[in-house]
Amino acid sequence: MATRPTMKDVAAEAGVGVMTVSRVVNGDPGVAPATAARVEEAVRKLGYHRDDVARQLRRTNQLSQTIGLMVDHVADPFMAAIASAAEDVARQHGSVVLIGSSRDDLRREREVVAAFTARRVDGMVLTPVVGSHRFLRSTIEQGTKVVCVDRAAPGLDVDAVVVDNFDAVRDAVQRLVANGHRRIGYLGDRQEIWTVGERHRGYLAALEAAGIDADPALVRHGLRSGPEAATAVTELLSAPEPPTALLAGNVVVAIGALAVLPPDIAFIGFDDFALAARMTPPVTVIAQDPVAIGTTAAHLLFARIHGDTSPPRTVVMPTTLIPRGSGEIPGPYAQGS
Repeated sequence: MATRPTMKDVAAEAGVGVMTVSRVVNGDPGVAPATAARVEEAVRKLGYHRDDVARQLRRTNQLSQTIGLMVDHVADPFMAAIASAAEDVARQHGSVVLIGSSRDDLRREREVVAAFTARRVDGMVLTPVVGSHRFLRSTIEQGTKVVCVDRAAPGLDVDAVVVDNFDAVRDAVQRLVANGHRRIGYLGDRQEIWTVGERHRGYLAALEAAGIDADPALVRHGLRSGPEAATAVTELLSAPEPPTALLAGNVVVAIGALAVLPPDIAFIGFDDFALAARMTPPVTVIAQDPVAIGTTAAHLLFARIHGDTSPPRTVVMPTTLIPRGSGEIPGPYAQGS
């Protein structure tokens, strides 16, 4: 296993003293720009991370009893439930959890991971953002365990806990087709996000299986907020050939869409939410179990921390379609219509 690079290694690479490296790493503005640039290049080349807790870890192989958990946004109810479940498992292992939000921004993700690594966490549960995660390889090679949750990280050979997004959406759209709908709209987040891409693929597969040509005019990608989703629904419904049914790819989009959706438009949302059963009509949803997802991810991480060396695996958790009424509204091609 590779050893973690030290300030002495960085100093040798950059051709400066250890004190100069310390000043650059700690943001001292008094270092000459050219010298600081050489140090920063050496830091990147060697994969050096500042170690804030090294004094507490004098004995070889001693664990820090901390893990890092990074989600898209800790205020998101789904992500918050995952974090809470992971924290419960960590407590059983005598560990504490450091939590950060990426806000789906690659630079912020790197900052959060760097902060975790600087504190010598024993492992990390990450909801990866869009983009390359090669920067994590050196961290993993140096012994930090990583488990992905909710999304896979293409190119990173680590454990992951996800749901079967493709089949869940395909089955939901097939249900809408069976209820007489042919013009079915899709509302999604950024398509390059792994979960979003899988859900959109499921939507297209269901249409193809039913012999329905996919109409790009019925699809809206890149919806990041409730107001954006509401605007998209308003536009779709004002078109010359509006959809008779809609599927929302996440709970934020669903809540925004429902704020402006007429009661005669069939609707299915991905993720359950607190008021779904109390709306008129009650909202049909594809429900995930964030507690089970977070618990499973944390158990996998602690198994790795405590010596599990089996090949990385992807655990696919089930979803449940909960029919409450909105997804069962008949379309113009329903039998008996």
